[in-house]
Amino acid sequence: MKNLILLCLCLIVTLCASSRLLSQTDAGDRLTVPLSDPSRPAFLKVGLISGSITVEGYSGKEVLVEGKTSKEDGDEEEPEKTEKTRGLHRIANTSTGLTVEEDNNEVTVGTGAMGGSRTINLMIKVPLRTSMKLSTINSGVITVSHVDGDLEASNTNGSIVISDANGSAVVDALNGNITVSFTGVNPQKSMSFSSLNGNIDVTFPSTVKATVKMKTEQGEIYSDFDIKMSTSATKMEENERGKRGKYRVTLEKMMTGTINGGGAEVQFKNFNGDIYIRKGK
Repeated sequence: MKNLILLCLCLIVTLCASSRLLSQTDAGDRLTVPLSDPSRPAFLKVGLISGSITVEGYSGKEVLVEGKTSKEDGDEEEPEKTEKTRGLHRIANTSTGLTVEEDNNEVTVGTGAMGGSRTINLMIKVPLRTSMKLSTINSGVITVSHVDGDLEASNTNGSIVISDANGSAVVDALNGNITVSFTGVNPQKSMSFSSLNGNIDVTFPSTVKATVKMKTEQGEIYSDFDIKMSTSATKMEENERGKRGKYRVTLEKMMTGTINGGGAEVQFKNFNGDIYIRKGK
């Protein structure tokens, strides 16, 4: 009985130690960055090669940055043992190399040499009034929520999701879906949404005034707005008659229409996917 109790105690101690180690590993790297002037809007700039970027607006005045290596990178199988590694175990590289620089309310976040080939995911909290420029290439999704500002987001191999935004957006995803919802828009700013392979789904306030240009090569366009379509195509190119008497005129393939009388230009451009232009409730 004593041996059984001792064994149980040893097991509990081992589990507790493992739990502490796991929590330290999962904690990631965290940095808090004060703004030069918290009374003014901030600007966030992030660029990754591999990884996700999640940005959320909150009522604070600092920028909170957390970086974590992907579990897939940390949990990969150990390589085959050689004479040099026999009797040793691999220590997973969980350091993110996170760097954050603030200059006059502009915050630049990096992971050292753009993260290299390792996948590093960033979770960032910013003051509500923050504009941003975000980009990632592989193994990640860009997610933004609850911000007021001008947004620019680019993802090469992944989706982009923006919710509860107030301002403007320029968004492109080469291989992924785009989903955006606005609580308000900047009536002075033009916007664009483009994808090569993926759907584009954008929700605007019901009162938005916009001039929309829309094109999809292999897909359909849907909307519950009453879009008044232009009956004539815009002339893109006109060549004067040459020596051989040839004359060429090229018309724009994009369709043009107005929402609520028209306003700033909003462009939707897709190749292989549908376009949804929704009216918010």
